[in-house]
Amino acid sequence: MRIKQLVLDLNVTIALDGKIIQGVAERLDRLYRLLDVFIVNSDTRGDAERVTKGLKAKLHKIKEGDECAQKLELVRKIGQRGTVSIGNGSNDVLMLKESLLGVCILGREGTSGDAIMVADIIIADINDALDLLLNPDRLVDTLRK
Repeated sequence: MRIKQLVLDLNVTIALDGKIIQGVAERLDRLYRLLDVFIVNSDTRGDAERVTKGLKAKLHKIKEGDECAQKLELVRKIGQRGTVSIGNGSNDVLMLKESLLGVCILGREGTSGDAIMVADIIIADINDALDLLLNPDRLVDTLRK
């Protein structure tokens, strides 16, 4: 498995109540040296730029409405064969399903059953998910058949 890109949903996946979850920024700093990191958000709250300011990632804003298809379009544009996508919502389903690896987070605000059904990995915490990418042996252990 050759991972080149990481796509992260913003709200509830890496941020909660308008603040980046503790530990995420440090992990993104390390991952940014290894991968192209994208944060995708429709900015319905109007705070995506403020919330992501200073993060080592490219903010990719999408339009409100049909977010699921727009997230999939981003994954296809950057190359789904080398992309890991991380999310938890119904609007993350297509990107999780079509990426090389789809990781579903069981967030504090809940997780879509549809996202759980299409994910390759389900994990409780975003920091643990990012650690899988920083420590590839963990990823191998999780996916080994």
